[in-house]
Amino acid sequence: MKRIAEELDLLKNNAQFRRIPDIESKSNGKIVVEGKEYVNFASNDYLGISTKQNLRQEFLRNSDYLMSAASARLLTGSSPEYKELEKTAAGLWNKEAALIFNTGYQCNLGVISALIGKGDVVFSDKLNHASIIDGMQLSRGDFLRYKHLDYEGLENMLKTKRSQYNRALIVSESVFSMDGDIADIDKLIELKNKYDCLLMIDEAHAFCCIGENFTGVSLGKDVDIITATFGKAVGSFGAFCTASRPIIDYLINKARSFIFSTSIPPINIAWSNWLLTYKLNYLKEQRAKLDSLVYEVHTILNQRGIITPSSSHIIPILIGDNEKTVKISEALRAKGFYIPAIRPPTVPQGSSRLRISLTADSKTEDFERVLNIIQKD
Repeated sequence: MKRIAEELDLLKNNAQFRRIPDIESKSNGKIVVEGKEYVNFASNDYLGISTKQNLRQEFLRNSDYLMSAASARLLTGSSPEYKELEKTAAGLWNKEAALIFNTGYQCNLGVISALIGKGDVVFSDKLNHASIIDGMQLSRGDFLRYKHLDYEGLENMLKTKRSQYNRALIVSESVFSMDGDIADIDKLIELKNKYDCLLMIDEAHAFCCIGENFTGVSLGKDVDIITATFGKAVGSFGAFCTASRPIIDYLINKARSFIFSTSIPPINIAWSNWLLTYKLNYLKEQRAKLDSLVYEVHTILNQRGIITPSSSHIIPILIGDNEKTVKISEALRAKGFYIPAIRPPTVPQGSSRLRISLTADSKTEDFERVLNIIQKD
């Protein structure tokens, strides 16, 4: 206990200590925390779906789904709803099959740790999500991390290391969760073909926000494995992997985070599928709002000379110092904006930031007010 207390004190001294916020409600781009309403720039609900009461009411009027699966799917936890949603997810990318996981974290963890074993290797972008890192660590294979978006460095690794292993997997996010920049999928495909690797792309932050048919950046491209989540732009819960039938069958038999988890409640599965089928036009309308906002915001950033790696709906404002980042976050909160400070270990040391998430419910004028506060401080 003494060591735990010391480590907690160290986190506090380094301005890295976290508390779970007391969130009371969320609606249409606003969030109520500890009795006060804020403009919410911290949400991953990119299309503003999860807070739409009219959508929920319409869905629930015509639904009679179980509230619990009560078992893992390989036992008694499956039902027609899962198959329907997996068919929908696979169809979006024209893949043979898909498999639903409980969360994006469990999906990436399960896919990588199942596909990679002793004598295998993963080549991973250095800024990939923690779920990818943990999946590599859980596997019994080796993993090598190339500098962020450094494809020349990746090829040098492949030249010197690929021949030493059996199976090789290249993994990258499409839209990166903390920088908002976008991977060069065509280059990754070129390298995976040249060096006989599988390619896995995590579309979590791009799904429904970027690309034709809501499919991020991988549609129609030679990507072997695609993972994404229903818990962000779709405004639901859960995640999925879509790939060839043999890969999905392999995951069903080998991915421990799938095999040993009680399934998502059928009502959540049906909600996701309903949105992606019957409410597709509504999603397209929300996507159009988000596209327009993203264009306006990046125009403002350019006009103000604010340099950011982002070319998407995720806007990082790099501060660097932990304490200064927390201070600016608190100043924004005092003015009615909810943008928590992002600090290590979520991001590398010295790169603490404000991560602004744009949603279909965000307003350009609110973003400009945020910039005014940040630039003043």
